[in-house]
Amino acid sequence: MCLSTGTIDFVRYNSRGFDLEKGAMMILYPTLEILNGKCVSLTRGRLDEPVIWHVDPVETARSFAAAGADWMHLTDMNGLRGEGGNDDLIAEIIRAAGIPVQLGGGFRSREAVSRWIDKGAGRIVLGTLAVHDPAAVKELAKYHPDQIVVAVDIFQGQMMTDGWRSSSAISPETFIQAFDGVPLAGIIVTDIDADIEDSDGSLGVISGLAAKTRLPVIARGTVRTADDVSRLKYMPNIAGTLIGRALLAKDVDLGAALALARAVSEPTAPFA
Repeated sequence: MCLSTGTIDFVRYNSRGFDLEKGAMMILYPTLEILNGKCVSLTRGRLDEPVIWHVDPVETARSFAAAGADWMHLTDMNGLRGEGGNDDLIAEIIRAAGIPVQLGGGFRSREAVSRWIDKGAGRIVLGTLAVHDPAAVKELAKYHPDQIVVAVDIFQGQMMTDGWRSSSAISPETFIQAFDGVPLAGIIVTDIDADIEDSDGSLGVISGLAAKTRLPVIARGTVRTADDVSRLKYMPNIAGTLIGRALLAKDVDLGAALALARAVSEPTAPFA
């Protein structure tokens, strides 16, 4: 990573530069979700039943960089509710993290996106806005190339919006293909309905959508063990994965997971 005068060299992190089918580096995004200033995890997106982690968000973000992470992901859960309240904390995390921050959480306008990029966010994640106003998101991507990520959240085959509270009539496949050729940094795909212990099931949904786009796909909600990182590593067009609860619960060591994600695949012998 190159940091100078407050700007970030994104070339290293642009997943289109890697041949994913040949086992190039996969970016692992240690993740924090913030609700009312506290680190939380949600079960199936239920904002009324958060699991609260008694850790300092700023120090935890610094620990991600200390472990060697290249990026981190941050979600403003109050933003998903249409509320404010976390702006000062988010700005502090962005300043203190030491690595670029991919920020999501209820962005409803172009102005909000541009404001947070000006405040130093490395990328902005858009879900509901991308469904309701895809033209605006395409324009934002052209104005901020490789800094806009589109989120696709799927429940029982349907796309969900508004913090997983509303369903969309658009199919996930049609939605993703509408962004072909747009200079997005990637697409985050979440299978909300996957059984919490059935990582193979969720990978089936994510890998199926990844096969329908040339954009890099970032998997969400699939990493519970280090083995899940290894499994994702060998899937075509999976450019990265978010990992949150497993880190906070200490089920996965970040340093070890990063080593797995960065490992170059060994060559396979051709069949005779």
